[in-house]
Amino acid sequence: MNKSFLLKNIVFSLFLILSSCSSIVGKKSQVINPEDYNEKIRIACVGDSITYGAGIKDRQNFNYPLVLGKSLGKKFDVRNFGVSGATMLKNGDYSYWERPAFKQATDFNPHVVVIKLGTNDTKPQNWKYSEEYVLDYEAMIDHFSSLPAKPKIWLCSPAPVYQTRWGISEEIVVGGVIPKVRDLATRKGLPIIDIYSVLSNKPEMFPDKIHPNASGAKEMADAVMSAILIK
Repeated sequence: MNKSFLLKNIVFSLFLILSSCSSIVGKKSQVINPEDYNEKIRIACVGDSITYGAGIKDRQNFNYPLVLGKSLGKKFDVRNFGVSGATMLKNGDYSYWERPAFKQATDFNPHVVVIKLGTNDTKPQNWKYSEEYVLDYEAMIDHFSSLPAKPKIWLCSPAPVYQTRWGISEEIVVGGVIPKVRDLATRKGLPIIDIYSVLSNKPEMFPDKIHPNASGAKEMADAVMSAILIK
């Protein structure tokens, strides 16, 4: 086996272990106890086409926020604010900041915000602004943190990319986006939901190599529920 390839895989495996450890710490310090709320707990799922459910047969019934809401039960009101093609970058070619869903998520005044933006940022026309990615991400965190409900916020790593398509790059997801999200989460004291690891080595769940199917969406919903809910 090529030594450089082996070393790369060892380093990346160590990175995933460290990321998982940081997520566990976050789960202990920031979880939701339904007994602490005297109203329905509003959860805003902010994201791109993977959150929206693009590529899922019967998307309306099997996107991950909807599955999450069904699993959590009547005490929760989970809304899908995913936008296909959206970027975290304000200078991206289809910035989430400029989409109606951003205002809708804001007006929802959520108790919980789950952010999964970064896949479309890897496209060449967007990643040329990579130095602005963390600044824009932090601005979004601060925006939601300032809402009256003072929501608890979880960050998500992007899903794996099983084939470069539409300019979306696995190399940049792994070497660019994930480290930036991890470092930002550490600095802001926020937990990460490791969607990348959850959906790794499961190419059968990605019919078009980019978007998970209904089974993948269920895996995402389970991971989010496990992260946010007190045991």
